[in-house]
Amino acid sequence: MKLSCIIIDDEPLAVRLLEGFVQRTPFLELRASYTDSISGLSELREHPVDLVFLDIQMPDLNGMELASMVPPETRVIFTTAFKEYAFESYEVNALDFLLKPIRYNKFLTAAEKARDWFVMKNQMTASLEESTTGRVGGTETENRERDSVFLRIDGELRQIAIEDILYVSGMKDYVVFYLEGNRKLVTHLTMKAVEDMLPATQFLRVHRSYIVALRKIRSIDRNSCIYIGNEVIRVTDAYKDAFKLFLDENSL
Repeated sequence: MKLSCIIIDDEPLAVRLLEGFVQRTPFLELRASYTDSISGLSELREHPVDLVFLDIQMPDLNGMELASMVPPETRVIFTTAFKEYAFESYEVNALDFLLKPIRYNKFLTAAEKARDWFVMKNQMTASLEESTTGRVGGTETENRERDSVFLRIDGELRQIAIEDILYVSGMKDYVVFYLEGNRKLVTHLTMKAVEDMLPATQFLRVHRSYIVALRKIRSIDRNSCIYIGNEVIRVTDAYKDAFKLFLDENSL
């Protein structure tokens, strides 16, 4: 598949470098480049694209502010010389974070992560539409959630059953899916992307680095520690309200 993209960076040299990288990448299609963040945002709102390569430190409107205003269908890859923004970038739904000076191999890895995200999103959307629009005897079948997801593993898409997932753990540029039978799969995604893809009624984020399958929880101790598979995962303060709501709805 081909991803449409734009570049927003107030440094003309950085823009030209990224334009060259996009031209070298067959699955990217550059729609426009901007050195002015306000003009870039206006273009995004009028003509949304799949992906924006976005600088952070810019006058008028910085990259973090702009990222919170992009259309929901657009994903962000930050490009910046300041690594202290790395953590904050994932809080605004960024797919990746590229530290200047950017080398093409790093750029390509981030672009491939974006492509993989859109491939999985499209497959899941098609699967969900198929499951909710089927007809039996002339009447629409009862809506049901997807029962599998596709993960890109070692260059190929591998289908895994939702029922097999115990929990997901996030690392810097990767996530690990822990499955039944002591299996695990590593793929190039962000935790936010995984959170968006997994059924919200079956999975809950309980920690910045963990998403758990609610049906697979064996027990929960008084310290809000979840026992699941071979792991003990502590529910952190940022996620306690949502976890408490789940417990209130499912406890006698």
